Amino acid sequence: MDDNFERKTVGGRVAIVGTGSRAAMFVRGIVERPASAVVAILEPNTIRAAYYNDLLKSLGAPTVPVYKPEQFRDMLTTERVDAIVVTCIDALHHLYIIPALEAGVQVLTEKPMTTDADKCRAILETVQRTGRHLTVTFNYRYNPVHELVKRTITEGKIGTVISIHFEWLLDTVHGADYFRRWHRQKGNSGGLMVHKSGHHFDLVNWWIGSEPETVAGMGKTAFYGKEAGTKNGWAKDYVRARGSDEARKDPFAMHMEMDETLQKLYAEAESDDGYHRDMNVFGPDIAIEDDMSVMVRYKSGVTLTYHLTAYSPWEGYRVMFNGSEGRLELEVVESEYRSPSDGERLGGLIHGTKSLPHPGGATVTLQRLWEKPQQLPVNIDHSAHGGGDTRMLSVLFGAKPGQEVDTGDASEQSANERDGAMALAVGVCANESFKTGNFIDVASLNFPL
Repeated sequence: MDDNFERKTVGGRVAIVGTGSRAAMFVRGIVERPASAVVAILEPNTIRAAYYNDLLKSLGAPTVPVYKPEQFRDMLTTERVDAIVVTCIDALHHLYIIPALEAGVQVLTEKPMTTDADKCRAILETVQRTGRHLTVTFNYRYNPVHELVKRTITEGKIGTVISIHFEWLLDTVHGADYFRRWHRQKGNSGGLMVHKSGHHFDLVNWWIGSEPETVAGMGKTAFYGKEAGTKNGWAKDYVRARGSDEARKDPFAMHMEMDETLQKLYAEAESDDGYHRDMNVFGPDIAIEDDMSVMVRYKSGVTLTYHLTAYSPWEGYRVMFNGSEGRLELEVVESEYRSPSDGERLGGLIHGTKSLPHPGGATVTLQRLWEKPQQLPVNIDHSAHGGGDTRMLSVLFGAKPGQEVDTGDASEQSANERDGAMALAVGVCANESFKTGNFIDVASLNFPL
């Protein structure tokens, strides 16, 4: 992180840019704090915007004006906006980050900060030109289990970190969900390499306090999509689940009418923009990978091997740190298994207020050389990204009435544009390596840092 990055609590008059799934968490967090208020919504879909105004009303807050994307600059002036929270499609983040920085408005953006090197360079150049920073909401940094890992490494319990192996498993409901919605097009999301860089690669960068230097990877669409689905025997012949009898036979289908949140936020909003939230995960237009292997060399000399699977029967992750004085192992089981009915009611999961079904446990094991392994005490919360969302909101927007400000570890975990760029760099370089088969140097991205 830039040493000159000043951590400031966001407050005052806040505008929400984009009313997809993550916006609700921020809306609730802002309304709960009397020093802040949602004063505007920017959203092209009028029905979805109305849903969020109804949410504000249900929380006891006033409804607010709704602006279209082309009215963004007018919104900043007319509503005297102090800060924006960017939660729109990932590939569009730069369209709002850049003019907001130029206007002197505080910027919080969902991760990933953006989706490709060109857009990232444009954001970084704006930071240099204006002297203003932005905050990237890397909520997994605030997860107490991840914080324990960071603290254990920083305290030198395993000596100098030499290598890391990181395995992340997305299951056949959550993992499949990226192939139902706008993420399935690489132009929107950058694929799972970029989308998950905001969780996984930022965590590694942060855990070891270093930045990536060289990346190589192999990726494929081995499970989802028409070709793989037909080969593996899972494919069904329909375009989207709503109104399809064939989808009723598909355990991978999501049925929006079974969930009130999905029905109101997406199904009822289709007439305004034609966006379908329940596409067939075995459709012919799938353009992102579902099985990815990556190697990263860091400036500190640490090497990382990483594998992401998006079609696992269970969900969770394992991380192994090998050090000069021992080994640290993290295992988190977010969902032990899935049943087809788990895909019918996703509203709470979409808004980040519930844990995945059938949650398991978490362990952090420290084993120093010549010593017995020891299980470190963990505080596991399967909802809200392991409790990270709740703690992040308190750091970003200040404590709620009656709560104390967190002046401990969490207060040191805010991330700026450099952190956003270094997390993105691994995903962008991995995507390039998928195409070329070459090792890709992060320096070749020419990020002005």
